[in-house]
Amino acid sequence: MRTLAVLYLLHALAYCSEPSFADDATYDILIRNGQIVDGTGNPWFHGNVGIKDDRIVAIGALETSKANHTINATGLVVAPGFIDIHSHSDFLLLEDGNAQSKIRQGVTTEILGEGRSAGPFLGRLPARNVSVKGERVKLRRLSDYFAAVELAEVSTNIASYVGIGNVWESVMGKSFDRPSEAQLEQMCNLVDQAMTDGALGLSSQLMMPPGSLATTDDVVRLCQVVAGHHGIYSTHIRNEGTEVFKSVREAIAIGRRSGVPVDIIHLKIADEQFWGRMNEVIKLIQDARDEGLNIQANVYPYTRGNNNLVSIIPPWAHEGGTTELLRRLKSPEQRKRIKHDIVNGVPDWYNHYTAVGSDWSRMLVSANNSFKGLTMDRVMALRTNENPTADRIEELMDFLIEQNGSVSTVFAHHTEKDMNLALSQPWCSVGSDGSAYAIDGILRRGNPHPRNFGTFPRVLGVYVRETGLLKLEDAVRKITSLNAAKVGLQKRGMLKEGYFADVTVFDPATVKDQSVYTDPFLYPIGIRHVIVNGKVVLADGEHTNAHPGNVLPGPAVSVR
Repeated sequence: MRTLAVLYLLHALAYCSEPSFADDATYDILIRNGQIVDGTGNPWFHGNVGIKDDRIVAIGALETSKANHTINATGLVVAPGFIDIHSHSDFLLLEDGNAQSKIRQGVTTEILGEGRSAGPFLGRLPARNVSVKGERVKLRRLSDYFAAVELAEVSTNIASYVGIGNVWESVMGKSFDRPSEAQLEQMCNLVDQAMTDGALGLSSQLMMPPGSLATTDDVVRLCQVVAGHHGIYSTHIRNEGTEVFKSVREAIAIGRRSGVPVDIIHLKIADEQFWGRMNEVIKLIQDARDEGLNIQANVYPYTRGNNNLVSIIPPWAHEGGTTELLRRLKSPEQRKRIKHDIVNGVPDWYNHYTAVGSDWSRMLVSANNSFKGLTMDRVMALRTNENPTADRIEELMDFLIEQNGSVSTVFAHHTEKDMNLALSQPWCSVGSDGSAYAIDGILRRGNPHPRNFGTFPRVLGVYVRETGLLKLEDAVRKITSLNAAKVGLQKRGMLKEGYFADVTVFDPATVKDQSVYTDPFLYPIGIRHVIVNGKVVLADGEHTNAHPGNVLPGPAVSVR
């Protein structure tokens, strides 16, 4: 593991150094005659982009035609590579580094580690073993994962937060006990270590354990460590439904008290009781910004979210992990209590069941089981032989037992109107909340959410071209420079001389997602060329099998 760590450190130091360019005007790649949208939000202009090694070295008329490789971009948009600020490709990239469903969307950088990250696995959280090119690798620190990615070789750049779930369970295990002062200090030390390993900041998933066990004061304390390294706090807020206003206020308070920038993950109102009140959520954030607090948010351009069916089970039943959860689901007495809490709710708990109006038809199985692609009303009907009097919640618990306590599920829980209002805010960017799947091979699994295949082309096709909600230049800013600025990526997210050559070329007249909930395994159309660190990864819509992606270090490493 020392060898892997040294490999990562050497790469990080190389990343921080400035390039030196030869005086001749020869380019490795010349993109000609494109409609350049540079990521700043400024108006587009026609021109050429010259690339040498891993950098953009010239933008403009560029009369010279001396280039090793020329891309004709006539009629096409030339933009910075898209930055997915909310990605879950952490371990899929180690299985297949081509990152097909991301590259084919124009994504050149993935930000990983929401709530849980690929490290640390220390203390009471067992080390995780992964296979990299047939070699068994043990992950303990986040730096081990970064080194594993370098060893694996991948097509996209990656960066990562450190997840509060890993930090909490490394100290507390599966216990729901309150941490002692000494244990909280241990958590702070783990965050500090992860930041020095290269984390961008702390991420939290406060909706379910273990993140939900952390109080506001706990999160503030951890974020104060992050602030010392000039990092960010990225948060899936505690309750996106009945307590959405309270939860947004908590995120703002954490930013105010700790001094860190805050990015709220996939901002939404995910309970029909509060649909139509996104303007109130926006006002909370804008008022905080007017106060001088750096509070921002991101969204994915869909009205359905992806979580686990087990999230319908109240938090207390999860203590002790899956084994204890299954034991409770099998206990007649515990089942009565679980059923009561599902129907009636628990204070401060985001209840997915009531959020969708207790409507099983608004839950779609995306897990890789025999019911994948079916809504839960159909699953229930099939399991009960169409018996209309069968107890659906009892059936839910039996289903979870059979599936070992985990069923990935798509929930229809928020509205287009609210989502559009959030997306149109200048501080709201776009992230997929998806992973790098593929339409064939080992990464064709289950019935995944369409956002895994179509997020960024959907923004450009639906919300720019079809509805006109966003101007082209602003949409590109939301998926490039705005995300880079939020997490502090250096020399990424814009087409600018001296910046890394991450470039996406697309057809503005045709670009669009094709993946749908019942048929997700479809790549988008209109993404023509993708360049990562000066290497062509997508050429005329075909993956080249190039793996030029790098690990992008967080602020504690990049300033060394």
